[in-house]
Amino acid sequence: MENLTPAPLNIDVGFSEFPAEHTCDGTNQSPRIAIEHPDCTSLAVMVFNPSMRGVLSYCAWLIWDIPEVQEIPAGIPLGKKVTSPISALQGLNDAGQYGYTGPCPLPGQTHRYLFRVYGLDDFLAIPAGSNKNELKQAMHDHIIQYGETEALAVRKVA
Repeated sequence: MENLTPAPLNIDVGFSEFPAEHTCDGTNQSPRIAIEHPDCTSLAVMVFNPSMRGVLSYCAWLIWDIPEVQEIPAGIPLGKKVTSPISALQGLNDAGQYGYTGPCPLPGQTHRYLFRVYGLDDFLAIPAGSNKNELKQAMHDHIIQYGETEALAVRKVA
């Protein structure tokens, strides 16, 4: 089988440094993600923090089976299955939550978060609550678009 490179997907979270409402210092709500020109059946999002010591890549959010949209709204509620404000399934993140867990670096630390958005040619045949490895495996051979952006989580010393 030929190894095809996914088409680029431009995504934007609207900030380069996390506002408080998307962190443990605020309401810990998931951020809005704008997606330019998606051309797919469904979307999946994986958010990672590669800055955490002792962890290869801390997973802060897994969400998939989002019907093609140009914006994933802020404030997706916790839970395995979401019906509002969009329809989606969420997985188990490394904080033990089903949904988004915002940055919470120690005072004086800065962490980098990667937002990876995948455009898929189908919906995935995995149950809500799956983990990052199960999601990666299910997406294999279904990724037709891909984009990523990053933002910094800065926690000031009190």
